[in-house]
Amino acid sequence: MAKFQDLINQSKPVLVDFKADWCGPCKMMTPILKDVKQHFGDRLKIIKIDIDRNPAIAQKYQIRGVPTSILFKNGQPVWRQSGVLPADQLIHILNRYV
Repeated sequence: MAKFQDLINQSKPVLVDFKADWCGPCKMMTPILKDVKQHFGDRLKIIKIDIDRNPAIAQKYQIRGVPTSILFKNGQPVWRQSGVLPADQLIHILNRYV
């Protein structure tokens, strides 16, 4: 948990993809996040958190369904979305924060 806090406390925005291995829609997020990473480059950090391996983090952020994406800035969640978003839509939303 401390390592996760260190990651999200950066001044650079951090997009956290909460996922699970058994989740079909979560697998659809991989190429989408690849496109998002290409668009933003070093201006955005993207990390994946498996809710089954990190239940305390999932509980703290009240993850009720996967995939859920949360954007953190300086350790604070500034945007949250559950479900799969197309890359262009996700990029459009994140442009407000990055």
